[in-house]
Amino acid sequence: MKYLFTIVFIAFISNNSLGQQVFNFKTKFDNAIPVLNLGTFHMGNTSDASKVEFDENDQNNIKQIHEIAKQIAAFKPTIIMVEQEPRFNPTLKEKYNTYLKNPKHNFNNPSEIELLAFEVGRLSNSQKIYGIDYKLDYFYSIANYLKNQQDSLTLKKYNALVNENLSLNNINPNNKNVKELLYLNNQPEYLDFLININADLLTTISVSNYKIGADKHQNFITEI
Repeated sequence: MKYLFTIVFIAFISNNSLGQQVFNFKTKFDNAIPVLNLGTFHMGNTSDASKVEFDENDQNNIKQIHEIAKQIAAFKPTIIMVEQEPRFNPTLKEKYNTYLKNPKHNFNNPSEIELLAFEVGRLSNSQKIYGIDYKLDYFYSIANYLKNQQDSLTLKKYNALVNENLSLNNINPNNKNVKELLYLNNQPEYLDFLININADLLTTISVSNYKIGADKHQNFITEI
């Protein structure tokens, strides 16, 4: 407790001594290339723990996606980067070139890459597309397979918190159209919520004094 008081006291003194000074730190080079990050949902097959119910072959859905792609293309990106492992870049490039030659080409089981990224690239006349994903083994459901956990309550509280947030904000991904889903996925508050939940979700899972959840989480964060 003494240690905690010392930290708070130092912070109190520091804040008062700074007064109203405003700091302005540059975080980018003057010639930095502008980057537009877009959070999306998996529109096709996915191995993720959860998936939005979405028909990637429905023409109305495709029409909405292309309308959004037109708005994004106004950013005029010269390079498109997608959630795909780099080892698949030759195949990705081949599929992209096929789409550029024939935008009406029908892909089997298209994802957000074929539906959204390809169209953004085509409209912005971008010739470059790269996969930059790095897959990790992150076992979300590890708690469901462990017996005699030392803390069996906190994880349940997190699950309840997730449901509470979804209910409080009237969020049901399966009842939203494409535009609404993309808008939701790019809200700073929603992203912070997802990041914080994922960061803390496993940290309390332990068995026989071994913090297996925290260990798993540390490896996940370190490798990223």
